[in-house]
Amino acid sequence: MSPRGVAMPDVRERLFAAAERVLERDGPGALTSRAITTEAGCAKGMLHARFAGLDEFVAELCLDRFARTARLAEELPGLAGSGTVTANLTGVASALFDSGGPVIAGLAMTRPAAALRIRQELEGGAPGFTAVQEAIARYLDAERRLGRIAEGTDTTAVALALVGAVHHLLMTGWPGAPDPREQVDRLVAMLVSGATGAVRGSAPAGE
Repeated sequence: MSPRGVAMPDVRERLFAAAERVLERDGPGALTSRAITTEAGCAKGMLHARFAGLDEFVAELCLDRFARTARLAEELPGLAGSGTVTANLTGVASALFDSGGPVIAGLAMTRPAAALRIRQELEGGAPGFTAVQEAIARYLDAERRLGRIAEGTDTTAVALALVGAVHHLLMTGWPGAPDPREQVDRLVAMLVSGATGAVRGSAPAGE
């Protein structure tokens, strides 16, 4: 706990990280303001000094993690022509799981007020799954221009299929469930195989 009068660096992120640990260890039912601040090692009133309540905190946590993943996805188009298409798509899918895992994604579903706030923010343009989908489509467009995937590939549909599958797995998963990455790996392999099948000699680039 910080001494009185001494500023605690990055309190917001410290509280977010503490909440994630509580969720991973004890599940959504254990997430209380006191549990979060105790886990963070800060004063009990710290959370309510920065957020209107636990619902706002949960909404901000989810939106922050969605935005963080969207920022990572924005880097994807710059990878066109490097590595493999499979590895690049798998990497962004893994980022979705790492920063918005089943516990975080499912948390808001237990708190209707937080879920409503998240939906409103996303509809208002806050970065989320739509931003990730658009970044994947731009990346695939770049790969198509480079000839690493077929000219006729519907990049928007491929991006939607990947992000939609990840979203489904996030929203229907639960703590302790089998790791969904294996399913996503198979999906990415199938999508890339379809996109590179018509490109002569493209198998090494996409697999």
